[in-house]
Amino acid sequence: MQSYTIGQAARLLGVSPDTARRWADAGRVATHRDEAGRRLIDGRSLAAFSIEVGQSGGEEETPYTSARNAFPGIVTAVKLGDVAAQVEIQAGPHRLVSLLTREAVEELGLEVGMRATARVKSTNVHIDRT
Repeated sequence: MQSYTIGQAARLLGVSPDTARRWADAGRVATHRDEAGRRLIDGRSLAAFSIEVGQSGGEEETPYTSARNAFPGIVTAVKLGDVAAQVEIQAGPHRLVSLLTREAVEELGLEVGMRATARVKSTNVHIDRT
């Protein structure tokens, strides 16, 4: 499973690294250390925490905005059907849902906890693996 540094997690959550560090220090999200001693957050834990932060609206941070309708975030749910699939991404306070083919999800290798970017055009949400 993919893990994220405090800085990477902060970017995905749409907050400053200091805020992400405070949340980790307060025990709101669990961390572990790698061989180099860096604090990391497990992808599944970050996905669950990003939903909590998105629902609460964050803290005093400036709301997350996107440039050119690209919402980098973390995959929080993947629901596979026989032909179709549903992928949910939490990008800061924004929850985006994309309906796509099962084949596309499998080709991208999308799973909960991994980084992805939702691109919104009109009423369509496209997913890029990042």
